[in-house]
Amino acid sequence: MRTPHNDRELTPTSQLPEGGEARVPGQEIRAPKPVRKPAADGDGPERRCILSGEHGSREALIRLALSPDGVLVPDIMARAPGRGAWIGVDRAALEAAIAKGKIKGALARAFKGAPVNLPADLGAQIDAAFHRTLMSQLGLAAKAGVLLTGAEKVDVAARSGQVALLCHASDAADDGRRKRDQSWRVGEDAEGSGMTGRVLPVDRTALSVALGRDNAVHIAIIDAGWGERLSALLDRWHQFAGSSMDPQGSDATTTGNASPTETVDGGHAAV
Repeated sequence: MRTPHNDRELTPTSQLPEGGEARVPGQEIRAPKPVRKPAADGDGPERRCILSGEHGSREALIRLALSPDGVLVPDIMARAPGRGAWIGVDRAALEAAIAKGKIKGALARAFKGAPVNLPADLGAQIDAAFHRTLMSQLGLAAKAGVLLTGAEKVDVAARSGQVALLCHASDAADDGRRKRDQSWRVGEDAEGSGMTGRVLPVDRTALSVALGRDNAVHIAIIDAGWGERLSALLDRWHQFAGSSMDPQGSDATTTGNASPTETVDGGHAAV
C-alpha cells in the first residue's frame, strides 16, 4: 500500500533525547536553545574605586567625569557621556588623597592619560552635587504623584501601610517626628521596633522650594521603587559625608543654602 506523501515515519517518542522533538529520518537535529536563568538579587555591574582598589556596585560608588574643558566633576547619577572614574571612599579620605597628590596617578590611569583638571575643592563639589541631586529627585517624585506632604496626609498614608519611605526636614520638631514615626510603625506592624523616618540633610525651606509647596516638613514616598532609589541616594551621601552626618542621615554641615558649583548631574553640566 502506498504511503501518502505527507505521512512520514517519525522517531518514536521513547527514543528521543530528553527535551527533544520528533523528527523526520535524516533530518538534522538542532540543539535546544539554552534557557537563561534570571540574575540573582544584587547581581549587576561592579566598579572599582580608583583610590582603595575595592569593588562595589554602581549604586554604592560615586562616578567622576570630565567636563568638555577637562575639569573633573561629580556625576552623581552616573549618566554623563565618556569615560569615568569611580570612588568609594569618604570625603576625608578623598581630601587626604588630593592633598598628598595620590589621586593624580589614579586619575591618569582611569582616563587613559587624558588631561585632567583636578579642582582642590572636589569634596565640597561632591557634597553640593548630592544636595542638588536629592532636591531634583524629590521634585521628580512629587511630579510623579508618589510624594505626600502635610502631617495629616502623611499620617493617614503611614497608618494604612502605603509609605515606602518616611523623611523629615532637618529642622522638624521632635514631637512632629515622633508622631509621624509612630504612624509609620503602626502601618508597618512594627510597633516597638524603634523604626524611624530618615532625617534629611536639608531644612524645611529647601524642601518647600524644591517641591513647590508651603511648609514641607514631613514627606512620605508611597512608591517602593522611588523609596529604594531615594534611600540609596541618601545612603551614598551619608557614606561620603562620613562623620558630618548623624546616624539618621541628618547632615550637621549641609543646609538648604548650599552654593551652586559646576558639576555633571544626569549627564549635563550645571552651574
